[in-house]
Amino acid sequence: MFARGELVLGGILLLLSGIFDVLDGAVARASNFTTPFGGVLDSVCDRYADALIFAGIIYGLVSGSIKSSLFGADLWLWCIFAMIGSFMVSYTRARAEAAGSGVLNVGIAERSERMILLMIGAFTGFLGPILAFVAIITHITLLQRIISAKGRL
Repeated sequence: MFARGELVLGGILLLLSGIFDVLDGAVARASNFTTPFGGVLDSVCDRYADALIFAGIIYGLVSGSIKSSLFGADLWLWCIFAMIGSFMVSYTRARAEAAGSGVLNVGIAERSERMILLMIGAFTGFLGPILAFVAIITHITLLQRIISAKGRL
């Protein structure tokens, strides 16, 4: 829907996907059916979902379905920075935890916060400023995690 410029409908679908994302883990825990592989699969699916959301927004911006620019830069560029930051936040956590840092859930831009911000941007029409904000806070979170990982390792 973002690719077609349907921001409100895209926001509604994003909200529904968030609800289902929370429910799948809750159902697994309630049925006592959690596994380490399930956690890995959930994280991989989350990254695919993130990529599709950002790709839809980028397509909408490039095709003209969504019209906006911010600070003299095309908004698709801000969206790419937000997508890179989102992936690096997740990657940094996974890599640091694999190296022995313990649980590394520090930072101001966890996935849920990023998705909530994108929903707010879609519902209010302020997608441009929200994308720039997400781009900035994801890279701040990345730095927070790197600093925390360095201290722990």
